[in-house]
Amino acid sequence: MNLSFHGADRGVTGSCHMVTCAGKNILIDCGMYQGGHELDEENAEPFGFDPADIDYVLLTHAHLDHCGRLPLLVKRGFRGEIVTTAATRALARVVMMDAAGLQEDEARYRARKHKRHGEQNADEPLYTTLDALNTLEYFGRSARYGVPLDIAPGIIATFLDAGHILGSASVLMDLTEGTKHCTVAFSGDLGNAGRKLLHDPVPPLHADVVVMETTYGDRLHKSLTASIAELYQAINDALQRGGNIIIPTFALERTQELLYFLREGIEQGELPRSMQVFLDSPMAISATEIFRHFPDCYKKTATALFRQGHDPFSLPGLHFTRETAQSMAINTIAGGAIIMAGSGMCTGGRVRHHLKHNLWRNDSSVIFVGFAAQGTLARQIIDGAKTVKIFGEEIAVKARVYTINGFSAHADRDELLAWHHHIKPARTFLVHGEETVMQSFGGLLKNTEVYMPMRNQVFAL
Repeated sequence: MNLSFHGADRGVTGSCHMVTCAGKNILIDCGMYQGGHELDEENAEPFGFDPADIDYVLLTHAHLDHCGRLPLLVKRGFRGEIVTTAATRALARVVMMDAAGLQEDEARYRARKHKRHGEQNADEPLYTTLDALNTLEYFGRSARYGVPLDIAPGIIATFLDAGHILGSASVLMDLTEGTKHCTVAFSGDLGNAGRKLLHDPVPPLHADVVVMETTYGDRLHKSLTASIAELYQAINDALQRGGNIIIPTFALERTQELLYFLREGIEQGELPRSMQVFLDSPMAISATEIFRHFPDCYKKTATALFRQGHDPFSLPGLHFTRETAQSMAINTIAGGAIIMAGSGMCTGGRVRHHLKHNLWRNDSSVIFVGFAAQGTLARQIIDGAKTVKIFGEEIAVKARVYTINGFSAHADRDELLAWHHHIKPARTFLVHGEETVMQSFGGLLKNTEVYMPMRNQVFAL
């Protein structure tokens, strides 16, 4: 009975952990590394195990750094069952298809570049749209919150609401092998409590071992009320100066939450009814449609809006721009546009084009509303870079830059500590965080053995 680590070890992306019990190998997540070129290469490296040996994948949620390498897992031989919640299944389909399309586009771009230089091109996408479609065939049973699921003899998994994004879960595994018994809780990504849409995270009653994320393990979030007020102030300031507002946003949860707050701001008179909002992300548009299909996953206030026939994600002046030509046309707007585009860390997607057209303008603003990993374009801007390179061109950073962390979908330090204290595990493995943050957080944990595993490290349970 073993626990091994194959991603998000002393780093924030690429979550992938494995439990071996009763002759079965079970992965918890299989995510993509996100950041610079080095991480692109890291995604293509061997997993640290043979994908054909994996019997099950328990998927905590649909963010790319948790599900993004599932198509590669299938491409390399996985033939087991992927178990997750119904909402995560729907969202993961959109995420994986989008990722495959971006990789195919990038491969075609590299091929043209090599051809112009008279070079041979051996680059291929990490996986294709067909690989992503094939992966959908391995999604099996749907988990329901709080209902134990018999994965295999000696292995029971209970999915608990993690409050992170729609369908997100922590997973409690009850493991039996011969006379040995152990309970292991995987936090997945834990949500920020007290939000308006999703329920607060639900911790397990107890576990012998905890594997937990530490993304914000060294800091506290600003209150949600203060963060909403700051968002409205930043938008109104840019509108008064005549510029545009760029909001790099994650397609899942953050986009829908911001639409919810923008609607509220207009209804409460905090924002002008005439403002034009462009949701310039095909994946975010698709995800928003999926969010509308799971109204029972929300808190009572949001659920009541659905039942009364009101769409909490709709507002005057909202434009969905799916087509590339529509996206390009946005950049002809001199001012007054709120442009929400992916990705949140500015590692890809359409947001980089909008930054190229607006980042150098004194009258425009960029509002970051989520975590930015080391090495990403978003992190460079947040850390105060005077210039950044976008599509090979040095762009001056003269727009006003806001970082509003109260919208984070991740629990802060005190919320993580409370979740952990509720469980009281004998052993704790810290993952999904920067190393300095893990060290800080680990020093606060009491009455538990704390580990910071390295890649491919194995522990006996």
